Amino acid sequence: MKVMFSKISLLLMAAMLLLSGCGAAGSTNGVNTVGAQADSGSAASSEPSVSPAAGETEAKKLQVVTTFYPMYEFSKQVGGEYADVTALIPAGTEPHDWEPSAKDMAVLKEADVFVYNGIVEGWAEQALDSAANEKRIVVEASSSIELAEGGEDEHSHGEEAHGAASDADAEADTDAEHDYDHAAEHEEAAHGEEGHDHAHEHSLDPHVWLSPKLAQAEVAAIQEAFAKADPAHADNYKANADAYITKLQELDEAYKTGLAGVKRTEFVTQHAAFGYLAREYGLTQVPISGLSPDQEPSPEQMAEIVKLAKEQQIKTIFFETLVDPKIASTIASEIGAKTAVLNPLEGLTEEEAADGLDYIGVMKNNLEALKLALNE
Repeated sequence: MKVMFSKISLLLMAAMLLLSGCGAAGSTNGVNTVGAQADSGSAASSEPSVSPAAGETEAKKLQVVTTFYPMYEFSKQVGGEYADVTALIPAGTEPHDWEPSAKDMAVLKEADVFVYNGIVEGWAEQALDSAANEKRIVVEASSSIELAEGGEDEHSHGEEAHGAASDADAEADTDAEHDYDHAAEHEEAAHGEEGHDHAHEHSLDPHVWLSPKLAQAEVAAIQEAFAKADPAHADNYKANADAYITKLQELDEAYKTGLAGVKRTEFVTQHAAFGYLAREYGLTQVPISGLSPDQEPSPEQMAEIVKLAKEQQIKTIFFETLVDPKIASTIASEIGAKTAVLNPLEGLTEEEAADGLDYIGVMKNNLEALKLALNE
């Protein structure tokens, strides 16, 4: 942690040199990302702050900086025409091990609102402390959700996997009241004693955005923060959020209907990203890796997964678009199964963006992939 803090402090010093001259954001794969404009050499950039003389209309928009794709998409849906939304983590980048550059720190310092999921972005709180801005509102979008345990114990794929796998041991509080207080506070409150217990964070599952029901709570948290930062457009943010939440409710219903009465409930995934989705719809996730795709399984764990897959006659092993599918392919080859994509939506690929896919589109693709695999 000390090493990360020192690195972020150095980045902030470098960021101060960039504030007056760097291109802040550009469009990469349909997502506004930091630095893409500067790298392309184009003169048309979206700066974190615009002088009234250069663009008075743009200066009135809420300047929102987000971390990775779901936070970007939810913020764009809520902000609409009243917010300029930028993603720090470039499209096509796996977010678990990403760290901010000096240019990212410069943009973060100038943001009106910063939106992050929580836990995935291990660098966030130190970056916020270093790039201090007392007027900035910080949204930890998952703060109102009771996070479930997950991780290494999910590799116990023996008897637990046949019934309630380890990722079903802790229930997500999907019907909890939307307690938004510390998520919409200024960053001093947002990162005080009310935050997640850092000593415990490594074992908590952050992938709440993959549950259409829990995603609604994240959208609501973002909406309340935008309304606080820009009261003049509070009604617009509320209307946008309500419209998008309606779409998420329809997606939730599609999952309930589509996964009702499937032939089997176990599915093998590349890493433990689908615990909330599995619990919500009565399924059992069998992850090859832990909460991060970098957590490779041991030979013993691989053997357990192969044994379970054979016993359950699993015919599809799911892999991800942003992670090397080598291990998933190895298991599939071992049991004579095929591979298919189950997307954890941690970023869009170039192909997905070119196809016009967004959060709801990818989640619908995930639903179709699950229906096929669970009815084989």
